[in-house]
Amino acid sequence: MSTTLIRNLKVEADDYTLLADDAALPASGKVIVSNARWHAERDALLASGLAIGIKIPNTVDIATVLPEIAERPLIALDFPAFPDGRAYSQARLLAERFAYRGELRATGKAVVRDQIGFMARCGFTSFELREGQDPAACLAAVHDFSVPYQQAADQAPPVFLRRRSAGA
Repeated sequence: MSTTLIRNLKVEADDYTLLADDAALPASGKVIVSNARWHAERDALLASGLAIGIKIPNTVDIATVLPEIAERPLIALDFPAFPDGRAYSQARLLAERFAYRGELRATGKAVVRDQIGFMARCGFTSFELREGQDPAACLAAVHDFSVPYQQAADQAPPVFLRRRSAGA
């Protein structure tokens, strides 16, 4: 099954392969490994010559793992269920406090059209869409709101600050 990917506001083919923890490393290419595999096989993964992305569970404190993953070209954060928004906090920390400049990918069950606009505002640069989602509609969701209501990593001034500065 092929995953539909939105990256940098374009629908693109995914050039990364998500590897199971017990899967053999390919000879070349780009892979995403679990945080557990990264910790268990870090030296071998770095020596492989592959572009290695890391998938971080939303239960991990980003500040504690950042020194080990900051140079990775891709960090994937998981949204395992709709009421679980911890990956939003992880993304904002990576984007704002830690100035992560690699690809920040949203994955999981809660990556849906209605969430993509705010995910982008929190620093995500790519989105793995669930099966059956319309990529064009998901892209349009980034622009659903012309004025944000809250602050986020994108630094767009929210409506309350705009009103305050206008003297309203």
